[in-house]
Amino acid sequence: MQLKKLIASLTLVSASLVSIHALASETIKVGVLHSLSGTMAISETTLKDTVLMMVEEQNKKGGLLGKELEAVVVDPASNWPLFAEKARELLTEAEVDVIFGGWTSVSRKSVLPVIEELNGLMFYPVQYEGEESSKNVFYTGASPNQQAIPAVNYLKDDLDVERWVLAGTDYVYPRTTNKILEAYLTSLGVAKEDIMINYTPFGHSDWQSIVSDIKKFGSQGKKTAVVSTINGDANLPFYKELGNQGINSEDIPVVAFSVGEEELSGLDTTPLVGHLAAWNYFQSVETDSNDEFIELWRAFTKNPERVTNDPMEATYIGFKMWVNAVQKAGTTDVDAVEQAMIGQEASNLTGGTALMNKNHHLSKPVLIGEIQDDGQFEVVWETESTVAGDAWSDFLPGSKDLISDWTAPVKCGNYNTQTKVCSGQKF
Repeated sequence: MQLKKLIASLTLVSASLVSIHALASETIKVGVLHSLSGTMAISETTLKDTVLMMVEEQNKKGGLLGKELEAVVVDPASNWPLFAEKARELLTEAEVDVIFGGWTSVSRKSVLPVIEELNGLMFYPVQYEGEESSKNVFYTGASPNQQAIPAVNYLKDDLDVERWVLAGTDYVYPRTTNKILEAYLTSLGVAKEDIMINYTPFGHSDWQSIVSDIKKFGSQGKKTAVVSTINGDANLPFYKELGNQGINSEDIPVVAFSVGEEELSGLDTTPLVGHLAAWNYFQSVETDSNDEFIELWRAFTKNPERVTNDPMEATYIGFKMWVNAVQKAGTTDVDAVEQAMIGQEASNLTGGTALMNKNHHLSKPVLIGEIQDDGQFEVVWETESTVAGDAWSDFLPGSKDLISDWTAPVKCGNYNTQTKVCSGQKF
């Protein structure tokens, strides 16, 4: 009798667990890991809203695999260690199937060990320094050969720039990107005295002396430009100080890699007209798909003035590809989706097609835009076709022999083509 009762009790417990698991599996959970407070909120809050919009739109189409998508939003608050904690929370407590998140490289690198340990899946939508390829991350923003290198070539070839100010926020993306750019410029014959490098902390606000140094550096009789990897809300006082000291785009043009429509929406752009930015997307590009995206965004935010920008398009492309990969795989299982992602295609909002390559980086067009007085960009240069993103730079000695290929038989993020050895990940 006692045995029968025990069996009955165990059966009830088992049924309850199945019921709980079924309830937990009723939705496909999409983690959103973007700073909603702190110095990076100016840029990342928009990406949180973009993911929410994409989730809403997919649910209107019937969801995915017969289930509704559910967004799980957390705020890592521009606190880099907190990104790792929140990623772990999303994967172990919320049990999300995918994460869209990050802006700064230091935030992404904080997440990497966690997402690889727990075999999660993350889409990272912002330009970055390269020198990385993880099985668990898809990089939908630009690598240096899709932004920094083309921008320098444009300044050199079209604007006859001979002196270079590499100005960045003090963290891994600007430092590594500038290391690549310095090596590239040196390979072109630029003298070391014609390269000035400066770093400032996140949220830096007192630009008077630095801008004065830039002005002095540019007064030596050679055409000078600033290549800016300044990130977050430090951009606002930087551009303001340029105007205060009378530096315009004719004197010393600035090409930025982290300033887009969203950042300019908080500025009086009159003194900035003519300065530049390099991206893979601008809101001003006229295509039917872009017009539809802008209309969708403004309807979702209920704000007819809201702007769009490059990381939004990168989020859009990544989300579309993830949906297609899940449908192809027939599951949200990370290993299956990771392989199904390779070769995925999605329409660029600027025209043409983005392709996900074997190194988890996209092929995309490169555009350079000039700031207008309405806070938009006029495209002044673009590549003739898409450019495949490189995981490893051709201009750094430790990287030029490395490739990333996540298909068999290589299946490695940093395979050395000379030694034929995969040396594992480098965070």
